[in-house]
Amino acid sequence: MMFVCTDLEPDTDKENEPDIDVWVSENDASGRRLEGMALAAESTATTVRVRNGELLISDGPFAETQEVIVGFDLLECADLDEAIEVARAHPMARAGRLELRPVADWEQ
Repeated sequence: MMFVCTDLEPDTDKENEPDIDVWVSENDASGRRLEGMALAAESTATTVRVRNGELLISDGPFAETQEVIVGFDLLECADLDEAIEVARAHPMARAGRLELRPVADWEQ
């Protein structure tokens, strides 16, 4: 699961929101973007950011309360490395942050 979060207050910068149509189309066509499901505990999260062209990865969810989750994408990826590359290409990696979290396995 990929939570899409913004560093901005909701509805404050509609004009400059990134156009994600290309990202959505590419990931829909490749089969990497799916429907939603239950999530594992937040302690399993990995947070991905790109700042000044540098990939930043941290364990755990974001802690800042001013950030807002504005959407989500359920990704079908071979592993965490592939999910990070998908997240890295998302426009909100530059304007906000993307949190990756495994889907809970209810059968275990």
